[in-house]
Amino acid sequence: MANTTKTFLPGRPTNSGKFGCPTKVIRVPIDRVAEIYEYLESEPLQLPLYLSKVPAGFPSPAEDYVDKRIDLNKFLVQKPAATHIIRVSGDSMINVGIFPGDLLIVDRSIEATHNKIVIAVLDGEITVKRLYKQDNIIRLLAENDAYAPIEIKGDLEIWGVVQHVIHSFTSTSI
Repeated sequence: MANTTKTFLPGRPTNSGKFGCPTKVIRVPIDRVAEIYEYLESEPLQLPLYLSKVPAGFPSPAEDYVDKRIDLNKFLVQKPAATHIIRVSGDSMINVGIFPGDLLIVDRSIEATHNKIVIAVLDGEITVKRLYKQDNIIRLLAENDAYAPIEIKGDLEIWGVVQHVIHSFTSTSI
């Protein structure tokens, strides 16, 4: 008779939890525990992505064939731990389609290079602008002719790079 010894770890049996896979104990800030539970309990929001494209020119016959379903979290957020959303106020970026009330999806892990639209902090105030960074010259550029470029002489803090704009044609409050 062969000697068969099994080692059991304390806690629930392996692969018996809600997610059916091994678990790992981690430390999280207490004020984020509810957020983590909410995330784990939530179902991904998968919306239909239709096969046909909508022409912005002349109308074409409507097709209702669903190509696949997409999860907006996966579509809009590449690095969840480095991503946050910020609401826009002001009209300095309207020429690139960023309007007051829009939501910006900002990724802090992306390098802020020349010509990127960034969230910057100047003298303790936050702003969204296009970064000009060439030949040792740094400027923040508005995308509205009513605003002059901002010359950066000292330190500039970049909070992240804007990846997406969520624009609503109706007023909403989140």
